[in-house]
Amino acid sequence: MEEIKQAKILIVDDQEYNVSLLERILGRAGFNHLYSTMDSLQVEQLLNEVEPDMVLLDLHMPGMDGLEVLNLIRERDYSLPVLMLTADLTAEVKKQAFQSGINDFLTKPYDRIEVVLRMTNLLQTRLLHKQLQQQNHMLEEKVQQRTMELQRAKNEILDLLARASEYRDDMTGEHTQRVGWLSGLLAERLGLPEERVELIRVAAPLHDIGKIGIPDEILLKPGRFEPHEFERMKTHTSIGADILAGSVFSTLKMAGIIAVSHHEKWDGTGYPNGLQGEEIPIEARIVALADFYDALTHARPYKEPWSPEATLAEIEQQRGKHFDPQIVDAFVALFHESSHHFLSIE
Repeated sequence: MEEIKQAKILIVDDQEYNVSLLERILGRAGFNHLYSTMDSLQVEQLLNEVEPDMVLLDLHMPGMDGLEVLNLIRERDYSLPVLMLTADLTAEVKKQAFQSGINDFLTKPYDRIEVVLRMTNLLQTRLLHKQLQQQNHMLEEKVQQRTMELQRAKNEILDLLARASEYRDDMTGEHTQRVGWLSGLLAERLGLPEERVELIRVAAPLHDIGKIGIPDEILLKPGRFEPHEFERMKTHTSIGADILAGSVFSTLKMAGIIAVSHHEKWDGTGYPNGLQGEEIPIEARIVALADFYDALTHARPYKEPWSPEATLAEIEQQRGKHFDPQIVDAFVALFHESSHHFLSIE
């Protein structure tokens, strides 16, 4: 009950006597946060300044009448209790008031006990409504916090999985992260939606997860592969797709698409399925170029690194052959705009 007495009450009546009477009745009943105006045109300003828990609203006023003020209140807050003050209780007036969202009436002349009881009943409902809103807000915050925690956990698991797949021929695991980062830049440059760009950035590091199934004597071999070794090496694409198959998560679904198709070539000479042109998913086409650039510009057990400029020249040579021409153009533009700072993640 004490919490109800702390409610902020706004009285709107153009008659000073009526305002004073209500202030005396409510003050004696223990309501100390009382605000009033005899000018209905000030109501909007007072609603902003006071943020009342209840409005006592006269029906017949100059400027805006009570129904106009009620419509103004309901446009802002449909849950705010409003008691209409009137001696006019015709059926038509009551119908209009209820249609506009009035909660109850106080008839003139006022009965002190009736005023307090009607207000108390509505304020109890208002208090329960505010408590419910606070509980919902707390639940929403907890859900958001838990969602963020789950997202962080998922990202960490994906990162660890990507690093595990790369650990055997790149103990730092940085190649996978660089490929993800550059793939995201390319996807953004190509104008893909922000959500899809982020999905590519997160999924791309898993492109070589199938290497887990390749023997060390092949994976770590210096120099060129024998034909049978290369055929075994090529199976890392289908192995990766098998590992990621069946997931309900969009990131892992995309990672599976990238894993199986990132060695397909624009001209149809790639593997494992010999896809050509736009038959190759755009995510795989993007990662193919990012993977190629990073692999050439960094040292591996079987080769020395190429310079960024030499790698760029090779990529341009492969425009329309290995790589999608549109993605090559996006890469070239990024390369020159950023002074090939693709090596910033070391």
